[in-house]
Amino acid sequence: MRALFWLLTLAALAIGLALLGRISDGYVLWVIPPWRIELSLNLFVLAQILALAVAYLLLRVINKTLNLPRVVGEYRARRARLRDERAATEALRLLWEGRYGHALKSAGKVGVTEGNPRGTGGTASSAVLAALVGLKAAHALHDPERIAEWLVRARATAPDQSAWRTARLMIEADLALETRSFDFAQTALDELTPKERRQISALRLDLRLAQGRSDWAEMLRITRLLEKHKVLTVAQALPLRLRAHRGMLDGLQDEPAQLVRYWEGVPAAERLDLPLAQRAARALNSAGACAESARLIEDFLDDQWESALLEDYVNCAGGDVLGRIAHCEKWLHEHANDAALLLALGRLCARQQLWGKAQSYLEASLAVAANFAVHIELAHLCDQLERPDEANRHYRAAAECMTTGQAHPSHPPLAGVNAHPLPTSPSRGR
Repeated sequence: MRALFWLLTLAALAIGLALLGRISDGYVLWVIPPWRIELSLNLFVLAQILALAVAYLLLRVINKTLNLPRVVGEYRARRARLRDERAATEALRLLWEGRYGHALKSAGKVGVTEGNPRGTGGTASSAVLAALVGLKAAHALHDPERIAEWLVRARATAPDQSAWRTARLMIEADLALETRSFDFAQTALDELTPKERRQISALRLDLRLAQGRSDWAEMLRITRLLEKHKVLTVAQALPLRLRAHRGMLDGLQDEPAQLVRYWEGVPAAERLDLPLAQRAARALNSAGACAESARLIEDFLDDQWESALLEDYVNCAGGDVLGRIAHCEKWLHEHANDAALLLALGRLCARQQLWGKAQSYLEASLAVAANFAVHIELAHLCDQLERPDEANRHYRAAAECMTTGQAHPSHPPLAGVNAHPLPTSPSRGR
C-alpha cells in the first residue's frame, strides 16, 4: 500500500512538471564572445538540477573516501566489542556451570592487555567481567599463580574510580574469607563506603568475618541486624546468636561479675538453651562464683527441666550447699523418679556429711536407674562409714555397669568425699 502511494505521488508530480513545462516559453541566453548559447528555461532548470545532483554525489564520494579509515576503525572496534561480550558472557555461563577450566579459557579470549582494556564502552565492561570471572574460576581451581594474575587484571580493569569497584571489592573479600585470609578481607571491606557497607551482601561478609575472627560482639550485632531486615529467619539466626553468646561467656570466665551482668542481658528465650546455660554455669564455677552459678541453674530449671544441668549444680564446692539441698528437694516433688536429681541430692548430702540422707537418695536413684556414677558414690559412702564389704560390692557393680554400657561419665564421683572426717558411728547424720 505504501509503495502504491509513492508511485501515484511520483506520477502526479511528473504530470504536473510536464504541464508546467508546456506553458513555459522562456529561455536562457548565455553570451561568451565570440560564442552565444541559447537554452529553453525548462532545459536550463533540468540541467541545474542534474548539476547539483552530480556535485552532491561527488562531494559524498570525497567525504566517504576521507572518512574511510575512521569507519573501518569503528567497524573493527564494534566487531571486537561484540567478540569480547560473547567471550565474557560465555565465561560467566561456564562459571555458573562449574566448568572452571573452560571459564578461564573463555575469559582469556577477551581482548585486553594488562592494565589497558582494548576499545571502550562494552569492551571495557567485558574486560572487567572477564577478569572477575577469571578470578573466581582460578580460586575454585586453587591455582595461586592464576589467582594472582587475575587479581592484578581485575584491579587494573576495575580501578577505584570505576563503576565496577564495589563488585571487585566484594569478590575479593568473599574469596579472602573462603581462604581464611581475614586481614585481606578486612582491608577489602574497609574500602567500601559507609553506604555500601550497609548493603545486605556486605553485612553477610561482615558476619563471616566476625565469625572467623571470633569477634562475638560484632557477630551478635550483625546477626540481629540481618534478622531485623528479614535476611535471616529466626531458625537461621538463633544458632548464630547462641554461638556468639557462648563466645562472649568464654571471654568473661575470669570476670564473674561481668559474666553475671552479661547473662542477665541475654534475652530470656535464649537463656533457656541448655548448652548455653551449661557454658555460663561452668564459667561461674571455674571462677568460684558458686552462688551465682546456683542461682542461674535454679532459674533455668524452674522454667525448663533439664537433668543435665544438675551436674554443674552439684560440682561447685562452695556456696550454700544446704540451700541447694532444699531447692533439690523442692524439685523432687515434681520429678520424683528423676535418677539424676536423686543422685545430685545424694552427692550434696554426702558433702554435708548427712550420711543417712545421702545413702537413701543414692539408693533411690539406683532403684530408678542403675549406673556407674551411683555405684561409685555408694562405694565411697560405704568407705566413709567403714563398711568395706558393701563398698566392694558397689565397686564390682560399677565395673559391671562399665562393661554393660550403663556408665555415665558425665556424673563423676563427688570430689573431696574421701576428705570428709570419718563418722563416729554408722548412724551419724541419720
